[in-house]
Amino acid sequence: MSKSPLIEKLNWRYATKKMDPSKAVPQEKVDQIIEAIRMAPTSSGTQPFEVFVITSPEIRAQIRPHAWDQAQITDGSHLIVFAAWDNYSEDRIDAVTRQMTEERGEIPMLNQYYDNLKATYLPREERTNHDHAARQAYIALGFALAAAAELEVDSTPMEGFTPEKIDEILGLREKGLRSVLLLPLGYRQEDGDWLLPMKKVRKSREAIVTDIV
Repeated sequence: MSKSPLIEKLNWRYATKKMDPSKAVPQEKVDQIIEAIRMAPTSSGTQPFEVFVITSPEIRAQIRPHAWDQAQITDGSHLIVFAAWDNYSEDRIDAVTRQMTEERGEIPMLNQYYDNLKATYLPREERTNHDHAARQAYIALGFALAAAAELEVDSTPMEGFTPEKIDEILGLREKGLRSVLLLPLGYRQEDGDWLLPMKKVRKSREAIVTDIV
């Protein structure tokens, strides 16, 4: 069986270590990657995160020292910051319910569902709720990586940064948000990236998959 176009692109992609600062990702491609993030599934459709698309050289230069000095942050043309809700609240869940009602019409079962959601989420500790929100951002990251690969845009997902510093630079705490992921976008510098010529290494299907029939 031949590989699907998506699998071909996923084999093409890798965590780019050296990006070419002279090449910028076209805005229409960035918009498609952002749309993939927006369309990603999340628990109960809450979409409990926001994304910040940073092209400002000054802001990216401020962020880089707090992200293990990773050059992709400034060598790429765009930096996407995923920032998850710090907590679930009645207002935030009610906003989800209102949008659902506006776009789908009044559905009593839907209202009951989100009332039950509030009864479950609101008593929980803030850290538990933030961790849950952050996991939804990780789902969206996966969609962003796949979309970037399909468009042949290089990307490097990053957890290696000091969230408190990124939150401070972007004023996230005041917005009820906390940074959880960074994703530089750009184009690989083929003569300067030590990882590019190396074979992609993944566990075999047998090592990672158990079929239960």
